[in-house]
Amino acid sequence: MWPLRITIMNCGSALSALESTHCQIIKLGTIWDTYTANNLLGGYVNNQHLQIAHKLFDEIPQRDVISWNTLISGHVNYGVIENAWAVLTRMKHCGFCFDGYTFGSILKGVGSNYCLFAGLQVHTCIVKIGYEQDVYSGSALLDMYAKCGRVVDAHRCFDCMRDCNSVSWNALIAGYVETGDCFNSFWLFKSMHREGVRLDDGTFSPLLTLFDNPDLYKLLMQFHCMIIKHGQSSDSSVINATISGYSGCGSINDAKSVFDGASGERDIVSWNAMLAGCLEHDKRALAFNLFSEMQIMGFEPDTYTYTSLISSCFDEEITNQGQSLHALVIKRGVEHFTPISNSLMAMYGGSNGIYMEYTIRIFDKIKFKDHVSWNSMLTGLSQHGFSENVLKLFQIMQSRNVGMDYYAFSAVLKSCADVAALQLGQQVHALALRSGFESNEFVTSNLIVMYSKSGTIEDARRSFETSYKQNSVTWNSIMFAYAQHGQGHVALDLFSQMEESKAKMDHITFVAVLTACSHIGLVEKGYTFLQIMESSYGISPRMEHYACVIDLLGRAGLLKEAQNVVKSMPFQPNVMVWKTLLGACRLCGDVELATHVGNLLLESQPYEHCTYVLLCELYGHFKWWDKIAVLRRTMKEKGVKKVPGWSWIEVGNQMHAFNAASHSHTQNHEINQMLRTLTDNTAGLEKVL
Repeated sequence: MWPLRITIMNCGSALSALESTHCQIIKLGTIWDTYTANNLLGGYVNNQHLQIAHKLFDEIPQRDVISWNTLISGHVNYGVIENAWAVLTRMKHCGFCFDGYTFGSILKGVGSNYCLFAGLQVHTCIVKIGYEQDVYSGSALLDMYAKCGRVVDAHRCFDCMRDCNSVSWNALIAGYVETGDCFNSFWLFKSMHREGVRLDDGTFSPLLTLFDNPDLYKLLMQFHCMIIKHGQSSDSSVINATISGYSGCGSINDAKSVFDGASGERDIVSWNAMLAGCLEHDKRALAFNLFSEMQIMGFEPDTYTYTSLISSCFDEEITNQGQSLHALVIKRGVEHFTPISNSLMAMYGGSNGIYMEYTIRIFDKIKFKDHVSWNSMLTGLSQHGFSENVLKLFQIMQSRNVGMDYYAFSAVLKSCADVAALQLGQQVHALALRSGFESNEFVTSNLIVMYSKSGTIEDARRSFETSYKQNSVTWNSIMFAYAQHGQGHVALDLFSQMEESKAKMDHITFVAVLTACSHIGLVEKGYTFLQIMESSYGISPRMEHYACVIDLLGRAGLLKEAQNVVKSMPFQPNVMVWKTLLGACRLCGDVELATHVGNLLLESQPYEHCTYVLLCELYGHFKWWDKIAVLRRTMKEKGVKKVPGWSWIEVGNQMHAFNAASHSHTQNHEINQMLRTLTDNTAGLEKVL
């Protein structure tokens, strides 16, 4: 028997070797021996040949509990809980008693698939049979509850166990860690240490994930010393978690020291953890050096490696590292992996819109599109003003029954807002309500914006009133809505209500407040908000706050004061601030300052059409035709074109788009004829009057 068993164990992953041994067993007549058959069954199961394992299982004349447990364990390890559950049910119907290993295997599958209802049924069976105090069943049970987010129930199971081993303690600690409960996680750790239970990698690795704040740096150093003291510093999972811990606590140098000191124990997770830490701390050069080094050391990058690096590339990085990485994943043949395609879409779609063609091309080539794929496409199109494309893509998603989440609803509602598609927006609102996403803060925020931009501020207010009001997102949206409708006083009243409700404010809140002040000309009040927002609310003024105050002063004709605000800023003004000041110059008619600011903008953004347009309008007011000619010649030389404005109208649930230079509408002739009729009627009316 022993030689055959050794042969089975040494078959590895070769199906032919297993089948050859299987034939030999049949030839010797030992297939009838349950022990031998179980070993062969285990060989097929371990190598995931479950169809053959089932056939062999059905042929075993004298099956025992081990036979059933082996088959259940195979399905669980293969990740098919439904099949494992079917075998368990059949086992019960055939009159076999479950044991600790049966419960352990099925509960492992239940926990991995978060099937709490099934877990509760197994728990009932464990209590009925009297296995709740069994260390193997008990550990599996508390692990299941912990993975399903029922950590209190997991703790109750732990308290019922007579002899808790390190597996039990570790499972409970991991459960508390998963819920972010630092107090109970470390309280259990101290109790475990005090009880004399052996601390191992399963103890330290989960706890290390709680160190994600610079305030915890000293505590992490102490914890690291304890890891070394207990001889776990060379375990790869502990090393990886320590690297992530130091990175999370803000010390990339300590993370690098741990990484460098573990040269013999590194795996691909170690390299990925170090790469992620470098990228998180904006050490891009070091990250790309590590990427090259890991391949020299013989480590093949995985999906996580590529997605981390690609996701770090935006704007100017796209033209060098980003496109190089894109070329590399094509060369390695992994560009069609959905997560990698998604990260490439996010990279190209997250830029200033010039790469949207790349995003669309990648999206079209993805064979298995997941929610991230659809959401990345929707978000990219929505952010860069391709609102009609978003609405068309939304229709495709509906026709293919693609599930919508709050990212998708937010992007579609934003596009409905951009083109003032009220009827379609109302339909999307109804769909969000039916799908249970209306209460999401981002969906609510975009509903407010959609109704506001469509001219129905009352519906925007209704969406706000039915929302969850403990965060700033919905408050900010409704304040912006009223400010843009010329009802700044209502927006400021809402700010006072927000203050009373103790909702957490952010920097966007004060952009909304300053915008409200600007739209109704409250110069003093707006300037006061800028001065007190840090001292009274703990929010430091940013560039956009200064831009709002400059706009406020410019609208009030106080150009000198606006110029002084620019000079008093604690940081160098950016393009947004200069554009705002240029707009103020245009309002106030200060052509000298406008020329100076315009030249600064043309130096920094020579291909931005808005600056040319603003200067041309200002020069035209003073009839400086020669200066306008110079600007237009420069635009022509640089290939800068004025982007025409678009208008949308929704008629009969169909969207119609127009711009000043386009004659492409299918009813262009009828539209022009109606315009001539209206013009003639207006001219005739003027003569009569």
